[in-house]
Amino acid sequence: MTSRILSVLALILAAGIFFVYVNPTWTGSIAATKAAIVSDDQALAAASEYAAEQNQLAAARNAIDPADLARLDTFLPDSVDNVGLILDLNALAARSGLSLSNIDVLSNTSGPNATAPGALPAAGASPVGSVDLSLSAAGSYGALQAFLAGVERSERLLDMRDLVVKGSDTGVYTYHLTLRLYWLR
Repeated sequence: MTSRILSVLALILAAGIFFVYVNPTWTGSIAATKAAIVSDDQALAAASEYAAEQNQLAAARNAIDPADLARLDTFLPDSVDNVGLILDLNALAARSGLSLSNIDVLSNTSGPNATAPGALPAAGASPVGSVDLSLSAAGSYGALQAFLAGVERSERLLDMRDLVVKGSDTGVYTYHLTLRLYWLR
């Protein structure tokens, strides 16, 4: 009889241990830990895919000729670099026989697509910014043609936005030009 009582007590004790300790531990902290492991495994798989894609893109970039990358950086630079552009335009004007007298930087980056320096553009915003330069120059019509041909052949992406010519009886004209230059934000 005592063996029956001991076996019933052992069964009750085993059921109590199961319902009081094992089941809450198994369904609580262990289940949460398993879910965290699954989540971490998914994040690790995504990180591995990202690293593989990054390595593939780096290999593709390294396959591009460095001279072509330098030309692309000149064509559409990462910053405005007003001083360098003004110096280049002044040298071009001097080679063309045109005399630049007034250069103003007119920023048109304050619109709805403007971003802070160093910030990524919004999803709908253009990744390309632009700045307008207003130039005043004096010279012959041939000098203006040579200057515009130089701007056209320039490695820097420029648009001629406006051109105003003031006449003269001496053959030396006054020009007011507005150029738009582009850069990556």
